[in-house]
Amino acid sequence: MLKMAEVEEGEQKTTDKDALQVLKELVDDLYSFRDRYFETHGVEDAGRKQNDVAQEMAKTLKRLEEKEDLYKHSAQFLLQRGRCLNVAPGFSQTAEECLSRAVKLEPGLVEGWNTLGEQYWKKGDLTAAKTCFTGALQQSKNKVSLRSLSMVLRQLPPEEDAQEQSKRILESVELARQAVQLDVTDGTSWYILGNAYISMFFTSGQNPQLSQQALSAYAQAEKIDKASSMNPDLHFNRATLFQYEEMHSSALDGYSRAAALDPGWEDAREREKQLLNYLDQVTMLMENKGKVKARRLRNMLSSLSTSALGPCSSPQFRSPSGRVGSLEPCSLSSLTHGHNGGVAALGKVVFSLASAGRMAFTFGMVDRDETCCVVMVYNTADSWGVLIGDTVVIPEPQVKRHSVTHKDKSYDFRSIRVDSPLLLIVNGKRQVMKSQSAAFVTYKPQSE
Repeated sequence: MLKMAEVEEGEQKTTDKDALQVLKELVDDLYSFRDRYFETHGVEDAGRKQNDVAQEMAKTLKRLEEKEDLYKHSAQFLLQRGRCLNVAPGFSQTAEECLSRAVKLEPGLVEGWNTLGEQYWKKGDLTAAKTCFTGALQQSKNKVSLRSLSMVLRQLPPEEDAQEQSKRILESVELARQAVQLDVTDGTSWYILGNAYISMFFTSGQNPQLSQQALSAYAQAEKIDKASSMNPDLHFNRATLFQYEEMHSSALDGYSRAAALDPGWEDAREREKQLLNYLDQVTMLMENKGKVKARRLRNMLSSLSTSALGPCSSPQFRSPSGRVGSLEPCSLSSLTHGHNGGVAALGKVVFSLASAGRMAFTFGMVDRDETCCVVMVYNTADSWGVLIGDTVVIPEPQVKRHSVTHKDKSYDFRSIRVDSPLLLIVNGKRQVMKSQSAAFVTYKPQSE
């Protein structure tokens, strides 16, 4: 028979376990309140969210503190206290101390390592965060450590060696994929996979397949998880990709949605404003042919001749599409939507635009018929540009029609997209290699 003291000790352990389980559920409810806020509140309440979460956190913390004397040396209690404080967006010294003690007392506490890693992340100590997530994965393979490590790898300062940096981005995509495979119903994992694909898209030559994979991952996150569809970061990051892809209506809607879901977030509102401002300027300058006076324009165009085709007139010219042979000069009005093979657009620069927050160097060119067209050149080095009066040849132009409506504004215009300045002939010359930038300069992932 068990001695009475042993029975009482067993009962005490069960009681402790139950009490700690109740505390864990309280903290779980706090996270649910934060992450599923818009399931119980309208978007018009977004401005109150942070304050409401802070109030709930204070209530939960008070309940935990009532039990502190009983459980202050328990790893589980310290974990719940650290988790409770971690619900806030900023770093908490007390949370770091609680979680450090918890994992010292119980080194196999995966959730303790993950939450401590989040605290280090918020503190800006990415190396310590990486150590925590890697340590947690050594204890057990879990989705939170995998996706958190994926984020940390992308946020670490870029490697000097471009190949090492590519390897790191590739690893971050692989970790995010593994997190999704462990639980395909977790919207957060799908969202982080989308971010990983975007990083890879911008750092490895902008392969359209990666852009598609990013959009699919975001769509999946929204489809399976209501909280993900209300995540301002998802809308913002996807809008960044839409803007690069020149899907301006979708980009504006995304920035606008992000601003509505997080009214204190200046970046989202600023991006929406900048893009509208850019479209205003582009359409106005295009209508006015860059405000170049008629006489000056005639003078500029009188010097426009097919000799400006330069290398494009050679039978050995290799086009961006891989076609070999000389290109025929054509008028801007004769260009069709999409890829125009076998021809080159030729004109004079009448305006250029280096607007704030731009993704492309934008200029307007006018051909012999005085037709004006907008040209958007991507991946340009900061030092690259064209001047008013320059002669530009665009081999096999890629033409897009923009029909943008947002709030009370609408825009309708055509443009030519050029993915690198190296594809252009300016004043009869090819552009030098340093005209092109490293692609990742254009994109800085938002907080995840």
